[in-house]
Amino acid sequence: MTEGVQTPSAFTPRIFSGIKPSGGLTLGNYLGAIQKFVAAQDAGTESIFCVVDLHAITVWQDPSDLRTATREVAAGYIASGLDPAKSILFNQSQVHEHAELAWIFNCVARVGWMNRMTQFKEKAGKNAEKQSLGLYAYPSLMAADILLYHATHVPVGEDQKQHVELTRDIAAKFNHDYKVDFFPIAEPVIEGPAVRVMNLRDGSKKMSKSGESDMERINMLDDADKIAKKFKKAKTDPEPLPETLDGLDGRPEARNLVNIYASLSGQTSEQVISDYAGAGWGKFKPALADLAVEKLAPISDEMRRLMDDPTEIDKILAQGAERARAIAAPVLKRTYDIVGMVR
Repeated sequence: MTEGVQTPSAFTPRIFSGIKPSGGLTLGNYLGAIQKFVAAQDAGTESIFCVVDLHAITVWQDPSDLRTATREVAAGYIASGLDPAKSILFNQSQVHEHAELAWIFNCVARVGWMNRMTQFKEKAGKNAEKQSLGLYAYPSLMAADILLYHATHVPVGEDQKQHVELTRDIAAKFNHDYKVDFFPIAEPVIEGPAVRVMNLRDGSKKMSKSGESDMERINMLDDADKIAKKFKKAKTDPEPLPETLDGLDGRPEARNLVNIYASLSGQTSEQVISDYAGAGWGKFKPALADLAVEKLAPISDEMRRLMDDPTEIDKILAQGAERARAIAAPVLKRTYDIVGMVR
C-alpha cells in the first residue's frame, strides 16, 4: 500500500527499536541489533530503545523469568555502550500509551493484513487456533511502539521487515482515513554483514536462545573461557578459507564465522577473506576466539555486575519511562482528538 511513499520531511529523524525479553541475549542480538543501536546513538541520532515485555507475553512466560529477562536485556543495552543519558531506554509496560495506541491500530489494520504475516504462521504452525489473540495481533502493538514516538527509522532484522511494512500501511491508512499527515511512514533499516548470525553447530539455522545445545550460540553472559571454547569448537568444513568471498558459496558454517569476524572487527567480509585467504581453521578459529573475547568479555562482565544490582537497572528503566511518556502522551492525546474521542 505504501510503496513509493516517503517519510514526511516535517518529522525529526528518530530511531525506535526494541528487543523482546524472552530468554537470554545472544551474539545475534548484539551484532544484529545492539551494536548498531550504539553506533546510531554515537552518531547523534535521537534514539529510543525499548525492552518490549508486552510482546513477550504473547506466549506464556514465567513471571520471575520475565522480570529477570527484562533486566538482562536492559543490562545488555547498557553494558554494550548505550548511554541512558543520551538515548531513552525503558521497558514497554511502564508506558501505558503503547497498549492504548495499539487498540486504535487494531481498528485501523485489516484482518487480511494480519493473515499475511509470515512470522505468525511460522510460530503458530498447525496449532494457529490454539494461539493467543495477542500473538496474532501483536504487529499492531509493534506499529504502536514505533508510531507512538513518530519514529522515522527502525533498525530491524530481516525477519521483522514485514512488520515495519505493516506499520507503514497502518500509518498511511490512518493518515488517509482522517485526512491528516500525523504519523510518519517509517523506514526499516537493515544493514551489516552479520544482521543474521547463524548457529555455531549448523550454519543453515539462525542462532537462537532456544536452541537445544548451549554450544550452538554465544550468550552475552558467557565468560571469556566459554566464548573462546565455543568458537574453537564451532562446526566448520575441511576446506581452508577461499581467495574470494564467492568461494564461501555453499559453505554456511564458513560464511557465518567470516561474517561474525567481520562484524566484531568492523571490517567487511571481503577484507577478512583477503587477510585470511588460504588459512586453515586451525589459524582462523583461534583468531576469531581471541577477537570475540576481546570484544565481548568486558560486556558480559559489566552485564553480570548490573544484574547483581537489579535496583540500579530498575531505576534506569523507570527514568527512561518518564522520558518516553513525555513524548508518547502528547502523541496519544492528539491521536484521540483526531479519532474523535471525548476526553
